[in-house]
Amino acid sequence: MPGARQVVVLTGSYTPDTGGEGVGLTALRLTPEDGLRVVDDVAASGASYLAAHPTLPVVYTTHESTPGAVSAFGLREDAAPVPLGAPLTSGGANPCHLTVHPSGDCLLTANYGTDTHPGTVAVHRLDADGRLTDLTDVVEHKGSGPVTGRQEGTHAHQVLVDPAGRYILATDLGADTVFTYELDADAGKLKLVAASQLRPGSGPRHLTFAPSGDLVFSADELSSTVTCHRYDAETGTLHELSRVPATAVADVPNQPGGIVTSDCGRYVWVSNRGADTVAGLRIAGTTLEPLGEIPSGGNWPRGLTAAPGHLLVANQHSGTVAALAVLEDGTLAESGVMAAVASVVCALAV
Repeated sequence: MPGARQVVVLTGSYTPDTGGEGVGLTALRLTPEDGLRVVDDVAASGASYLAAHPTLPVVYTTHESTPGAVSAFGLREDAAPVPLGAPLTSGGANPCHLTVHPSGDCLLTANYGTDTHPGTVAVHRLDADGRLTDLTDVVEHKGSGPVTGRQEGTHAHQVLVDPAGRYILATDLGADTVFTYELDADAGKLKLVAASQLRPGSGPRHLTFAPSGDLVFSADELSSTVTCHRYDAETGTLHELSRVPATAVADVPNQPGGIVTSDCGRYVWVSNRGADTVAGLRIAGTTLEPLGEIPSGGNWPRGLTAAPGHLLVANQHSGTVAALAVLEDGTLAESGVMAAVASVVCALAV
């Protein structure tokens, strides 16, 4: 395991009450000697996404259900995290992504919604210990797209802060739109300032920024593409520059899942649900050049997270977390390092 050191990894899983077979949160340890090993777990209903506090030993999870909820957990060494208070409403249905504002004062949550509940973005205030206090704002997305059965209404799928910390971006798979907000952290309120209309029918799922902040890449679930956009940091808007297929595997229905940029800023990796691969892409100016793809280490790869020397892949249907080796040229290699975690959908190196 070249380049690796001991890393604590936390994963989230769907539970029996949310259509899965998992426990909720599972703590694992990745070491050169033992590979990837399960350490402990704790019950957490429908834990579909995880985010870490920027300065405190606290993580947050979604509880993907209708209505939805979010929770805070305190991290412990060599053990599963412990709940920090009761779950609070997520401000919508089926929360699927969250992030902590760099100030550490607010938690931002994307609620996917349902056929009858719109996608929303919610704000929760955090206290000095990182605990959730109150729900301070909920904004509803409006729009639709051309893909029957997926885009009759809005479906917020991710919320993140731009590299400058100025704007909040929320992808909406149902509306083919990235909504841009300003956050009043003191009041915990969002103000819509822009809406970037992306390619019709693309279904933007997740974004990842280049370290420079001037480029942002989208994993497009419905068109099975990865798109490079110019990001205007003054207006918080996206402008398409180029796009490539997410997978070279032909004749297999495919939906990109997770997308991350390498720490060095030269590569992008995307998981492919259907092809069951992880693809590598080189950033070449304003285009992406395919580096090839390898098996994901399981079936239906969803979440990706970087760890020293590795890319961790949460394979939902096979219930496996695989540690793919990252080579110097940005390509990936199968390492044989994996662990069994039922219905796992996300991973976070903590």
